Amino acid sequence: MNLDAISNMLEMQHRMNTRVHEHWIAQDFEWYRAVWIECGELMDHVGYKWWKKQVPDMEQVRLEVVDIWHFGMSALFEPEVSVDQLAQDIASAWVGQDASGADADIDISRVHSATESLAQDALGSKSFSVPLFVELMRACSLSPEQLYRHYVGKNVLNFFRQDHGYQDGTYIKEWQGREDNEHLSELLESLDAGAAGFPEAVYEALASRYADAI
Repeated sequence: MNLDAISNMLEMQHRMNTRVHEHWIAQDFEWYRAVWIECGELMDHVGYKWWKKQVPDMEQVRLEVVDIWHFGMSALFEPEVSVDQLAQDIASAWVGQDASGADADIDISRVHSATESLAQDALGSKSFSVPLFVELMRACSLSPEQLYRHYVGKNVLNFFRQDHGYQDGTYIKEWQGREDNEHLSELLESLDAGAAGFPEAVYEALASRYADAI
């Protein structure tokens, strides 16, 4: 995982969390709890019920992995530790664990195992394991580039919702018969995630489409 991409995601997560609580790091919220609960939601999408027919929805599974990353990064912040240092620590933990070589064929049992390992570690350590998270990415065939693109998109959408009345109930979530996250997925495919102004481009694209739809 590219160090700049890690730093960008950490900065964006810090801004989002600060919007919820100005001194969120000192509050020591139970981010690990959100991690294992999201792992449970992921299992619903991949399927685990042997007593009925289930078809894995891998697109939703990968989106759950991105949601886990939001909470996982938050769990790694500590008082007096800079974003730069934390980014270095994450990059070091990522070495040798790159998910870019993930197989195209999905082994569902591997997804189950990787999800349960991450959840078990979160409960046991009350923290977040980057290597175990990367193993989950590999199991789901989610590359670092895909993680970055979808993380930035979801983060920007969350800010966009807040800026357009999400808290007071005036935000319109469905545009032209589709929910905002569907519009987001479409826009992400048309934008260059490697560009320096990628987050700003996502926000502007959302704003333009939202203005045309309401």
